[in-house]
Amino acid sequence: MKDDLNSEQMKEVFEEVSHYFFLLSEPTRLKILYALCNGEQPVGAIVKEIEANQANVSRQLNMLYQARILQRRKDGAQVYYRIEDQNAIELCQVVCKQMVEKVVSTSRLMQPATETFVIKEA
Repeated sequence: MKDDLNSEQMKEVFEEVSHYFFLLSEPTRLKILYALCNGEQPVGAIVKEIEANQANVSRQLNMLYQARILQRRKDGAQVYYRIEDQNAIELCQVVCKQMVEKVVSTSRLMQPATETFVIKEA
């Protein structure tokens, strides 16, 4: 990759990667992506599932839409969102699986685990 790009292009790549990770670094946005793993949902259902307020969810949805991670469509008064960027989901799944293992192993040291977290497949 490095041989194909000049230093200015590499700088732009690093800026884009940084922005991408910024988008995936906010817990509400991660919850939204998790909620959408099983398919398209209207905003109201997302709000209910992630237990957040409408204004914050709408703001986070818009950020993910602007970054082309999500796609949306309007049907009457309802706005539906779905995942557009499968790479974002795959990246989140890899990291979440690693964190689940870490949390489970840490919690096993402190107390027995009562439930297993299951990551939805995209």
